[in-house]
Amino acid sequence: MKNHTIQKLIYELVSKLFVLPIYKFVFKGQLIGRDNIPQKDSFIMVSNHGSLLDPPLLGHALGRNISFMAKAELFKIPFLGFIIKACGAYPVKRGIADKNTIKTACKKLSNDNCIGIFIDGTRQKNGRVNKPKQGAALLAFKNQKLLLPVAIVNSHRLVRFKFFFPLFSKIVIKVGKPVHPPQSSSRDELNLVTMHLKDEINNLIG
Repeated sequence: MKNHTIQKLIYELVSKLFVLPIYKFVFKGQLIGRDNIPQKDSFIMVSNHGSLLDPPLLGHALGRNISFMAKAELFKIPFLGFIIKACGAYPVKRGIADKNTIKTACKKLSNDNCIGIFIDGTRQKNGRVNKPKQGAALLAFKNQKLLLPVAIVNSHRLVRFKFFFPLFSKIVIKVGKPVHPPQSSSRDELNLVTMHLKDEINNLIG
């Protein structure tokens, strides 16, 4: 309980001191669909992925303690590694299929921590969901948790340069309505929910 309280305090400090200025003042962040975010129970947030900054930006905007599965290499990057670790991220080497990863995710969900999963498993150059993995749906079935489709718009093109001057894109985060977990762990059922999430997120992106 003590560690959970400390982690929550660190999360709040990092969110307000580091992420808030970047989200609000650099990228003019905007959140649409706040009413769709569950406020009581933990859930699995599922999103597209375009930038290394997606985890802290999404975590701050949604206002819930969200633990992201992040590639182990990211923890070695100065500053970014500190932020994602402080925000509850945990390293993944082989993705959601890894038994240790599933065990860690289930433990976090049972402790009222929300989980964040980038459904493609890696960044996409076009910023959309292209080849989604079934891990999020499987995790939802195992824990009987809602899946929350979220689109982060423009994260794949955060910064552009004009005459050597940086131009920062406006970040818009759109939250869709929660999706119920699969009724079974069969491949067809997992695929059905996964494709539904893909369509929901891409529709939010527009």
